Amino acid sequence: MRQRGFTLVEVLVALAIFALMAVFAYRGLGAVLQTREHLAQDNRRWRDLALTLRQLEQDLDMAVDRPVRDGADLVQPALAGSPEASGEHAVLLSLSRMGDAWHQGAAADVQRHGYRLVQGRIEQLVWPVLDQAPHTQPDVQPLLERVRRFELRYLDDAGQWQPRWPLPGGRTSLPAALEAVVELDEGVTVTRVFALP
Repeated sequence: MRQRGFTLVEVLVALAIFALMAVFAYRGLGAVLQTREHLAQDNRRWRDLALTLRQLEQDLDMAVDRPVRDGADLVQPALAGSPEASGEHAVLLSLSRMGDAWHQGAAADVQRHGYRLVQGRIEQLVWPVLDQAPHTQPDVQPLLERVRRFELRYLDDAGQWQPRWPLPGGRTSLPAALEAVVELDEGVTVTRVFALP
């Protein structure tokens, strides 16, 4: 009885099929890894957006009607917002808020926080004191990158949304609510409304 082995053609066909299967498996694995990386980036992006809005909400929940003196010794309202603010030294929103109850010292006292949009990045500003001396600089915390637009509006007593606060010639206390609009570079726009105490 004669034993028969594989011919060269059969071996080449088997190798070709194996090579095709390996190429398809490699491409499939590459697609899965690429999709996983995109999902991880999207998750980080949405997490950063949620944390930014949560920080703004926390500051607004703890807002107090405590005017302050700025570095030029001018009285500033407890909450001040301006739509024209842009650039490194401009602030879209600044407000006085209660300190954290679980801290002691300056961290437990009333604090001054602010928000601005600089070069596509939302930043939180925390001043070391309420009534500021000349050249007092805030601590800057970057919150969210790749932001196209960050707009704030303020709800007055008449139920009308205003682009700035306080109103010229109007009351200087806190507005009833604040609306924040964040537009990301990808074109996604998120709008949140926060009630103030």
